[in-house]
Amino acid sequence: MPSLAPGTELRYPRLTVGVMGSAGGRLDPEVLARVYRLGQEVARRGHVLITGACPGIPHEAVKGAKSEGGFVVGVSPALNFKEHVVKYTSPTRGYDVMIYTGSGLMGREIENIRSSDVVVFAGGRTGTLGEFAIAYDEGKVIGVLEGSGGVTGHIREIVALVPKKTGATIVSDADPVRLLDKLEEMYNQRILPEYLAALADTDPDGVLEG
Repeated sequence: MPSLAPGTELRYPRLTVGVMGSAGGRLDPEVLARVYRLGQEVARRGHVLITGACPGIPHEAVKGAKSEGGFVVGVSPALNFKEHVVKYTSPTRGYDVMIYTGSGLMGREIENIRSSDVVVFAGGRTGTLGEFAIAYDEGKVIGVLEGSGGVTGHIREIVALVPKKTGATIVSDADPVRLLDKLEEMYNQRILPEYLAALADTDPDGVLEG
């Protein structure tokens, strides 16, 4: 991430890292440990963690981030807190902000992906496959945690079956720290220049509506 001179005001949001993966099923403790480590590293680097506010692999990243005092945003499928807890039996511990979409489990995926500058996929079933489809189609910077099983183990095959150039960038690594290094590099190469160009000659406080 670029360093700022003393007194320089940051005019764009902090890097947001989305973590997507299996919310249930048989979860490998070794994979969970690596995702926990990923969450820790996201927090240590001062980034914001975003998940679908679900149990399983994404919540392991939440626990890792909070162990290092990180900031976590959950994108809930529910209309409100009560529905989040009662209807979806989703986790509440570790979230600094919960965004209630009311869109259901599949519907909230769009907000989840679009709110993330870079998106990490680990393990995964049909929901994760849907999230990957959105991320790939919208040209996101995508990270794959190698060796985490599920649909993540077939990402390259899936992409090969789809003859569509979307501008998406896919990097992969079995080590969560190295994976985050690669994602930061892609962010600095691809995304940050676009943000800075968009900010040129604009008012950081916005313009009042007429």
